[in-house]
Amino acid sequence: MNGLCRHPFRVTGRFFWFLGIVFTATFDFLLHNAFRPEKSTLADRALWVQRHARRLLKIFKLEPQVAGPVPTRGLLVSNHLGYLDILLLASITPAVFVSKSEIKSWPLVGWLTQMGGTLFVNRERRGQVGRMNEEIQAALDLGVLVILLPEGTSSNGGSVLPFKSSLLEPAAQSAHPLSVGAIQYTLEDGDAVEDVCYWGDHTFLPHLLNLLGKRAVRATVHFAPFQRTGADRKQLALQLREEILKLKNG
Repeated sequence: MNGLCRHPFRVTGRFFWFLGIVFTATFDFLLHNAFRPEKSTLADRALWVQRHARRLLKIFKLEPQVAGPVPTRGLLVSNHLGYLDILLLASITPAVFVSKSEIKSWPLVGWLTQMGGTLFVNRERRGQVGRMNEEIQAALDLGVLVILLPEGTSSNGGSVLPFKSSLLEPAAQSAHPLSVGAIQYTLEDGDAVEDVCYWGDHTFLPHLLNLLGKRAVRATVHFAPFQRTGADRKQLALQLREEILKLKNG
């Protein structure tokens, strides 16, 4: 809550700006997407997310710096530093995200991610993982870009956590393009590790209010195509992580 104490007018104004965009996005969804069959409109939902992600990033004065070829279809595998990653990646390229099932129960965020066509998985239930792999493959077959954050949780950005391989089966077996992405944040008036990355014992609302108090967030995303060397998903998980580490540290 430090941001609210130091910059009460900035935080309050931006917070109501945030709520206004969420309201507009909801109305937009109800008008153009709500009553269409879900599977036939994944691309439309991805475009809906992109439109409003770009508007939300303006609140944080965030203009992403992008390096490398931006993927538009296939599977994109990226590191994960927090909730801002979703807005950042969606603003750059229309996509459908794969997320842990707990997010569905989060206030507001869960509702918005469901409207955006997010594919939810419970990794603790193996039967659901198999079903989710089928849904990922179906989305890939529709030509939609699917974004997977296989660390399973967000980190402080110091390194890249080991990848969970259970959802990489479509990537290992599919002929669809495969790309990697590496996200990094910096701040002029704060510490990106504490103020942007969402990890450890952070809770959403205090973290968001603090972030709204920062002058601007800088973000860099490096993309690169990835060539498979085999069909073993565990080996693929290791290779993808190493490639993202190279992008991050390069």
